[in-house]
Amino acid sequence: MKVTAKFFASVREITKKSEETLDVKDGTTVEGLLKLLAEKYGREFRDYVFEDKNETPRDHLQFLIDGKSITIFEGVQTMLYDGCRLAIVPPVGGG
Repeated sequence: MKVTAKFFASVREITKKSEETLDVKDGTTVEGLLKLLAEKYGREFRDYVFEDKNETPRDHLQFLIDGKSITIFEGVQTMLYDGCRLAIVPPVGGG
């Protein structure tokens, strides 16, 4: 199935892309996609997205599937579906 990952701010700088469509297996979760992206983009991506070697996503990042926070679903265990768009959103600063 095809899913699109959307990148913002620092993640966009790391990947050098604003979005990417990937072919993934049925049943892939948010966590699985993040690990796949970490394999593809290396240590800088992994260090930015994950807390530790256990690959726990950082609390300050938001992950949205088609504009809805994964916290209203199953968190990082939320299964992706064909055609969905996962956005990796960093904290917003302002003043």
